[in-house]
Amino acid sequence: MRGRVLGAMSVACTLLAGCGDAPATLDAQVAARDDDIDPVVMEALNDPIMINPMLTAQADSDSVRPPPRPYSGALPPDGIASGSSLPAGEKLLSTPAPTDRRNSAARESITLGALAARRFGPGCAARLRYSATWANRLPAALPLHPDARVIEAAGVQGEGCSLRAVGFYAAQPIQAMLDWHYTRARRAGYSATHEVDEGVHMLAGARGSAGYALYLTDRGDGGTDVEMIVGDGAA
Repeated sequence: MRGRVLGAMSVACTLLAGCGDAPATLDAQVAARDDDIDPVVMEALNDPIMINPMLTAQADSDSVRPPPRPYSGALPPDGIASGSSLPAGEKLLSTPAPTDRRNSAARESITLGALAARRFGPGCAARLRYSATWANRLPAALPLHPDARVIEAAGVQGEGCSLRAVGFYAAQPIQAMLDWHYTRARRAGYSATHEVDEGVHMLAGARGSAGYALYLTDRGDGGTDVEMIVGDGAA
């Protein structure tokens, strides 16, 4: 038993002695190999690594990275472009004071089609097709306000029907909207009446068989909601 222990200790000492020589032997081998390596290659290997910061952003392009700055959910103010498209120095006519009249069409009509049916009858209104493109097909004499932001539009043309319906919002006070549309209608030869029913203003008129009706509501934030119906056969 004692002999086996002494033998094992002897082997361990021999291994440790060999390990102590290993670093010196390895250094000698590396030094010997350095003499055989091309100096230009050695210089290139020893130079610091160059990094192009313009290309680092392209590396691993499929990985998920945090945004470079916090996302912004801010929206521009509604009136940021208010009045920007109005002709400079244009003189608007003043809309006559409204007449109080019970007219629940705007309050009771859920859709533009229902509002058009109340004003021009159900025949053509039933054929209205909704598309924002109809907002660009209003008569030249009765255009959209320059600040109008179209919410929805509908129309029908042909087979005895010519009808347009547009719902929009403008960052203009209701009196400015009334005066602008009243001026357009009067200068185009349309008649114009101004009525009010529980805060909903109606501006309506006709020129021959063509007619129009606008329902304007104060939003309370300085802007105005408008529903505009233009067609033939005004009631």
